[in-house]
Amino acid sequence: MYAMKYMNKQKCVERNEVRNVFKELHIMQGLEHPFLVNLWYSFQDEEDMFMVVDLLLGGDLRYHLQQNMCFSEDSVKLFICELALALDYLKSQSIIHRDIKPDNILLDEQGHVHITDFNIATLVNNDMKITTVAGTKPYMAPEMFYPRGQISYSYAVDWWSLGITAYELLRGRRPYRIHSSTAANDIVQVFHMTTVTYPSSWSLEMVSLLHKFLEPSPEDRFCKLSDIQNFPYLADVNWDVALQKQLVPDFTPTKGRLNCDPTFELEEMILESKPLHKKKKRLAKKVKEAGKNHSEQNGHLQEHLESVEKDFMIFNREKIRRQHNEMQEQLTVAQTKDEEEDGRNNNLIVQ
Repeated sequence: MYAMKYMNKQKCVERNEVRNVFKELHIMQGLEHPFLVNLWYSFQDEEDMFMVVDLLLGGDLRYHLQQNMCFSEDSVKLFICELALALDYLKSQSIIHRDIKPDNILLDEQGHVHITDFNIATLVNNDMKITTVAGTKPYMAPEMFYPRGQISYSYAVDWWSLGITAYELLRGRRPYRIHSSTAANDIVQVFHMTTVTYPSSWSLEMVSLLHKFLEPSPEDRFCKLSDIQNFPYLADVNWDVALQKQLVPDFTPTKGRLNCDPTFELEEMILESKPLHKKKKRLAKKVKEAGKNHSEQNGHLQEHLESVEKDFMIFNREKIRRQHNEMQEQLTVAQTKDEEEDGRNNNLIVQ
């Protein structure tokens, strides 16, 4: 079973979101990792673009925080390890996520974490720095709020967000009083004036680790997998076992119930103006009315929609895997034949 996300083409064109959708598709087609929400298929029809991804039934971490869930240190410690493995993988693929937060971390049924939503992720060429500002303010690193013209950041911003998220999971609130409406200048002042406090009940090792993530200077911040692998608090972690999802989470989502807010989900369904189950009738009506209205505005819209259809990237991970396996088999057969040929030639020389 999978989860499917669908996006109306006309709405995307009208909101100027096509480029972001295509960028997200392009990024996700090149990724596959145990702690990401992986893309399996992408396809389109006349109205919509579809993305089929891993189905995660454990809910996102924001939902669990809203249920007043108090995560134990052991839970958060494992979350940090799994998210660090995912961030290390993204770095190896030259990607900065830019929106790590509880809302974008989904749990599977066993309680392992998966990063989702690559809508504002960016690809980094070589060791270049990024200067465009994107993200959710309460989770954005200090270097993203430098004065205009001085903004320059890289992979370290995702590790700052990981630190903010870990703190929030442990305490139920974030370390800095920053909201989406807080002005950039005020946020700079918050970073200068606020001393992060840590409850006395937290272990000194966890506090020390969070200090390393919440280091204002990106040069001094933990921002590599090797940083935390060498940290004494995580010396007992078997990273190969962690990568195989074989470390048992301390927190397991409740099975047999919705790990989301059903009221919100119902509102989303009611507000959906073009539900999938009415698509066939709607498309038939559209074809019938196609020749009736040829205004200049509709002409421009039609051009954009045709461009979306032409440029859309169809993707099938199973097909790609199958082709890869077939290619590997062919290579193995070819190598075996070569070895047999070499063996026969050697025998001839010996005789």
